[in-house]
Amino acid sequence: MSQLSNWLHSVFVQQFDVWILLGFAAQALFTMRFVVQWIASERARRSVVPAAFWTFSIVGGGLLLVYAIYRKDPVFIAGQAAGLVIYFRNVWFILLERKHARAGNVTT
Repeated sequence: MSQLSNWLHSVFVQQFDVWILLGFAAQALFTMRFVVQWIASERARRSVVPAAFWTFSIVGGGLLLVYAIYRKDPVFIAGQAAGLVIYFRNVWFILLERKHARAGNVTT
């Protein structure tokens, strides 16, 4: 038990700095996307992916990428960078859909 306690202290207390704080904040934002999606789906009683899901994905994923780069973790960097491409692509689709919807609703 003492070894576990020492390890936890080393990981969560001794190495705590602004980068760890950024990592936790980024992870919290990234996690919020699931909370937003869950609440939207519960309200609609069906699976829903609101635009806010992609906003939290981009902000949280971007900050996690910065954190991963600082930590020099190639697995984490590759994962977050690839995810960002997907998140931005989904936002692009949402923007195009809204643009087309506005164009279709314009009366002459």
